[in-house]
Amino acid sequence: MLTDDQYYQAILSHDRRFDGVFFVGVSSTGIYCRTVCTAKTPRRENCTFYPSAAAAEQAGYRPCLRCRPELAPGQAKIDAVGRLAAAAASQIEDGALTEHSVNDLAMSLGISDRHLRRVLQQEFGVSPIQLAQTQRLLLAKRLLTDSSLSIAEVAFASGFSSVRRLNALFQARYRLNPSAMRRATNLPQDTLRCELAYRPPLDWQALLGFLKGRAISGVERITNNGYQRTVQLGEYQGWIQVSPIPWQDKLQVELSASLVAVILPVLTRVKHLFDLAADPVLITHHLGDLTRASPGLRVPGAFQGFEVAVRAILGQQVSVKAATTLMRRLVKAVGTPIQTPLADLTHLSPTPAQIAQLSPVDLTPLGILEKRAQSIITIAQAIVDGSLQLDTYADVGATISSLKALPGIGDWTAQYIAMRVLAYPDAFPHGDLWLRRALSVEKPAHVLQMAEPWRPWRAYAAMHLWKSLEQVG
Repeated sequence: MLTDDQYYQAILSHDRRFDGVFFVGVSSTGIYCRTVCTAKTPRRENCTFYPSAAAAEQAGYRPCLRCRPELAPGQAKIDAVGRLAAAAASQIEDGALTEHSVNDLAMSLGISDRHLRRVLQQEFGVSPIQLAQTQRLLLAKRLLTDSSLSIAEVAFASGFSSVRRLNALFQARYRLNPSAMRRATNLPQDTLRCELAYRPPLDWQALLGFLKGRAISGVERITNNGYQRTVQLGEYQGWIQVSPIPWQDKLQVELSASLVAVILPVLTRVKHLFDLAADPVLITHHLGDLTRASPGLRVPGAFQGFEVAVRAILGQQVSVKAATTLMRRLVKAVGTPIQTPLADLTHLSPTPAQIAQLSPVDLTPLGILEKRAQSIITIAQAIVDGSLQLDTYADVGATISSLKALPGIGDWTAQYIAMRVLAYPDAFPHGDLWLRRALSVEKPAHVLQMAEPWRPWRAYAAMHLWKSLEQVG
């Protein structure tokens, strides 16, 4: 835990390592800022430090219009309480409190209402309702600034019940009319554009290289410097494309206007896919020489958890290329066709509901072994009936155990899913052949022993080891 003096030193130096880790409220202006804000540094006696944007707003501060706190990167939590708080915040971002109660959210996490409130207060300094309200306001602020949506469309997309409610909260919290946030934008009406910040360095080309080898034809496409894919969240369908903003520590996300109602879940999934909450300086400090060749290497996540789980099963004991071919056939046979303006994006990824109603004989003609076809169908059925969650907010230990209890799912597959789908930084598929080769050992037990000093960042260690084989070979 840092002292207030250390927080202030981070402000003085505009230290990007702390961007999104805390926010500073300035009493002389009534504004709260990120550590990277380029405005004049406030006097020490005017500064109060908060663990979240929501906590700063509850204390009466308004977001800075220059550094835009809504763009700050998130935090990757590794301790149990931190991961639980992050899981709750992720569900709230996905709209869990729009149609459901705090008690419903607590039950979905397997904890009591009281414990949920205590955890969020400890980590973010606010209640669940206060956190949800701040997220909605900051999303509205982002859309008002960066999109050409009408005020009514912004209110709807941000989760407000009416324009009147948006106006009232904006005036009360920010002392501004929503229309005052407008700025000129040349975006077409059928496109939205948002920015997502990260802590440098980010090895973008390594991320693209990993995803390119596993890209699902018809669903994903890797361009020279960007990523494109089709999207389905509930009843909403569309597309996104992601690329780095030159000379800035940000990614630009362009998405079809058809996804406006689910823009926050879409952005959350993009952050997860590209591991934008990672703290590469902290990870490098812990892993040492292992990171020297690629200090900004990330653990690629999952835009859709089920999709990566299926990919992991198809990848059992076959090459990456062979698994990609099987995934392409599965998408063409089961995925829903979609029209997009982006070349080669023609299908939506198959959903658990679509796969759950199949039998192995429907999949074996695609070249999928019967045992693996049954595993894929069983996972889909478990997701549909609610006995399995494949999201970043799922309980890691329980999910790994549930996966390994399913037919055809061993430790390698479960750990790989935990690594990419659950965003568990200490996941480690120690039985992997390529990890054994990278470490020049034969037995998985020796891999585990060698990896012990890398806890709790073994997932990043695995990525660096895999990357080292590319550089050697």
